[in-house]
Amino acid sequence: MRLKADLTLLIVAVIWGSAFVAQRIAGQMGSVYLFNAARYLLAALAVLPLALRVGTSSASPKISRDQYKWMLIAGSLLFLGSALQQVGVVYTTAGNAGFITSLYVVLVPIALFFVWGEKPHWMSILAVGLAAVGAFLLSTGGRFEIRVGDLLVLVSVLFWTFHVIILGKYASRFEAMTFSVGQLIVCGILNFVLGVFVEPFPAPDWSWIGAVAYTAFFSLALAYTMQIWAQRHTPPADAALLMSLESVFAVLSGWLFLNERLALIQVFGCVLIFIAVLLSQFKEWTSGALDHEHLVEGR
Repeated sequence: MRLKADLTLLIVAVIWGSAFVAQRIAGQMGSVYLFNAARYLLAALAVLPLALRVGTSSASPKISRDQYKWMLIAGSLLFLGSALQQVGVVYTTAGNAGFITSLYVVLVPIALFFVWGEKPHWMSILAVGLAAVGAFLLSTGGRFEIRVGDLLVLVSVLFWTFHVIILGKYASRFEAMTFSVGQLIVCGILNFVLGVFVEPFPAPDWSWIGAVAYTAFFSLALAYTMQIWAQRHTPPADAALLMSLESVFAVLSGWLFLNERLALIQVFGCVLIFIAVLLSQFKEWTSGALDHEHLVEGR
């Protein structure tokens, strides 16, 4: 069962990494907010039957006012993170976006310290330093010239970070599937409202439709469900390592499907970020206390 769970998480990492290619394709077509709206609302519809099934079988199927509040907060953070990330993907590569997005794992303990007063492990502080150097090398190629796309994705990481914390601290008290659907709907509606005002409706195009379908059904609906199941049957250390490979698969997918290239110094930056992500979870691996909410989000 553990081997099956580990293989499942590896597939999840492949799906999430390759999803940056679909986002990049949609971004190059000028679709940002309406693309996000379509994929998040479609994902909510895909997960809704499962959520309703779980909800009706629960001892307390009714959604409380408190849950509505936190679904609204989580969905709003998801909207801000996804919108900034998708705009950023228009101006950077899928590989860069994947590695920069993975920095949220590094920033979570730092945000917990500054906002909630939780003292970070010393390895988390070291990880932040490595991640900062890695992000600089990846984005600039060693020259002080920050690309707009990389900067936007980096700002989006701040919202992914707080989204992960909200899930871990507050959303965990509610039923997971109904909460997931709720935040997806909030995120989709906010993207749609903004998109109606700032961008034209995309013309029918199979590339755009394919990008929406892949990210909605595979990256959001299927992979999230697979991840929840798999982490019940594998140790936190396995899960953290396997899912941190998402950024690696983002680079490989960009190279394979979009012919994206990285200079040697940018590859070194990717290595530093990858090491930082692993170091940031070292304390949780040794204690075995890493929650699944602290490993994913922000697709």
